[in-house]
Formats: sequence, C-alpha cells, structure tokens
Amino acid sequence: MRSIVEEALTRVREDSPDISKNNEDLDQILKELRTEIAVIGCGGSGSNTITRMKEEGIHGARLVAINTDAQHLSRTIADHRILIGRQRTRGLGAGSIPQIGEEAALENEEDIKRAVSGCDMVFITVGLGGGTGTGAAPIVAKSAREEGALTIGVVTLPFTAEGVIRMENAEAGLERLRDVADTVIVVPNDRLLEVVPKLPLYAAFKVADEVLMRAVKGITELITLPGLVNLDFADVRTVMERGGVAMIGVGESESEEKAADSVKKAIRSPLLDVDISGATAALVNVIGGPDMTMEEAEGVLQEVYNRIAPDARIIWGAQVDPNMQNKMRTMLVVTGVRSPQIYGRNEKITPKVQKQFEIDFLK
Repeated sequence: MRSIVEEALTRVREDSPDISKNNEDLDQILKELRTEIAVIGCGGSGSNTITRMKEEGIHGARLVAINTDAQHLSRTIADHRILIGRQRTRGLGAGSIPQIGEEAALENEEDIKRAVSGCDMVFITVGLGGGTGTGAAPIVAKSAREEGALTIGVVTLPFTAEGVIRMENAEAGLERLRDVADTVIVVPNDRLLEVVPKLPLYAAFKVADEVLMRAVKGITELITLPGLVNLDFADVRTVMERGGVAMIGVGESESEEKAADSVKKAIRSPLLDVDISGATAALVNVIGGPDMTMEEAEGVLQEVYNRIAPDARIIWGAQVDPNMQNKMRTMLVVTGVRSPQIYGRNEKITPKVQKQFEIDFLK
C-alpha cells in the first residue's frame, strides 16, 4: 500500500498533461454546459459591490450595475452599466424613495430582461433602505425568475445610525424581494460593528461591501473553479431554490485544530444571528492552503452536521488557495432561517407598516 501512496504523490508533483489541447469537441461540450452567471448590483451600494468584485476578480460571472444616479454609475466599474429611469429621474437618483426606484426599473424593464437573458443563476446585490436599490431589486429578481434563473439576493440592512426611515424602507424592500427571489442572503450591517466596533461609518460601509463581495464570489467560484471537492450548479440549486431567507457566517483559523475552529467561528459569527439547528439547508465552502488534508476538510463538514437539523440538506465544496498556508476559512450559508431581525418567509407585511412606507409595489 505504501508504494501505491508514494507513486500517487509522485504523480501529484508532476505537471498534468494538457489533455484538451487537441480535443475541440470536448471544449465545445464544456462551453455549452457552462453555467451562465450574472451579478447585478442595484443602486449605489449594489454598484459599489460590483466595482469591488471587478477589482478583486471573479471567475465565470458577468457583472452588471444598475442605477438612477448617472454620476455614480459613471464611476462604477462593471462589464455592463444600465442607467434606469431617465424620464423619471433625469439621471439624478431616486431621492431615497423606493417607489421612484421601482418606477425607474419598470421604465427600463426591457433592458433588465436583456441583462438576465440566458442566465442560469442571477445574484442581486443591494444595500436595502435607499431608493433605487430597494425599489429596483424586486423588479430585477422578477425578471430573472421569469427567465428561469436561480435568483439569489445578497443584501445588507442599514446601520442604526442611518435612521428609522431607512430601516423601515429596508424591511419593506426585503419583504418584496423575498416574494420574488429564490433565496435572500441577509447581512445586518449593525452586526458588522460587533466585529469592528470602532470603525468610522465610511469604513464600515467598505466592510459591508467586502462581505457582500465575498459571499457572491465564494458561491460563484464553488461552481466555476475546480476544487479539492467540486460542486456544480445542480448542487447549489438544491440548496438555494426556494430557500427563503438565508444568513452567512465566515470563520478563519490557523490553530492546530483549524478545521473545527474555523467552522465554530463561522457559526458564532455576529452575522449569523440565528440558531442553525432550525435551518432547512446549508452550503459550506472550505478554503485552505496546499497543506489542507481531506480529513481537515471533512472535519469542517462534520462540525456542521453536529449542529444542524438531521434532515437538513447540506452541500459542500473545498478549494485550495496558495495564500492560505497553515490556515482554513469556512463560509457557511444557511437557508430557511428565522431571526428576530428578519421576517420569516411568506409572512405578509402588516397594514400599519405598508401605510408607513407608502410603497405600492407591483404584485
């Protein structure tokens, strides 16, 4: 047995031959099977996330920014930019009024449909509470679902410092987005302050952008990049389709027990403000250095199994990052969760709240 192991290790060290060099048929098949993914940033915050993704680099996704603010959109770095509501806002923004953001999106609904056409999966990033993103995101999600795409919202809720009205708008926007998206991953910004409590507000917004970027990049590259344990689009659809509200936790460790410690930190993350034992499904992404063993990767999965409902669906992938030598990072996305900060799926917004927000979203 030892000789077999030694031979296998020798082969690992050798460069793999390029078996596809003269195999055009296989290349064509792989191209046809490729999962088409779009990430659409709505409004100022969503567009900032798109810029951050473009700077970081994301493999296998088209980046689209949508905004009513022409000046902000001109500074956004994206593969494609769409100025919505030219007649309604004249490129001056939605004035923090979600109804105007919705009307602007409807004005350019055909442009939005073209942006999501042919996609298998669409991420919608938005900082809820403002005008454009809060109003436009449900329109984008509805268009994506009508195209047959797996539709995932990745959103932030406002900092308390941003005021009561903005939080109320965010809650109404989340309610509408949940109705039309498969899954909405929610990041409460106030929870970020528990991680970095003394950050200036400007820097805190940057941290929020980074969290959204990491969430989308992590899920996307589980599908589009080869890994130690690969996932495909069907795996992700299993967990995310009709997943309802989801939350995300990230943990990193370089201790001797880094596998267990990284997942414990992810579960205890302030962003994951729920008891995951009640979750209906989970997606686990494990990233480690070249020294990461299969035993360590599976150890992360076992820690999740120990804490989640026995009948919950769990999918996982493991990737090797040369920059993570002697470290492990676990990203955990749990779906079907209940949180005191977030409405449960399909609970209807109260008439009092509807009146407060004065938002008349299309059904």
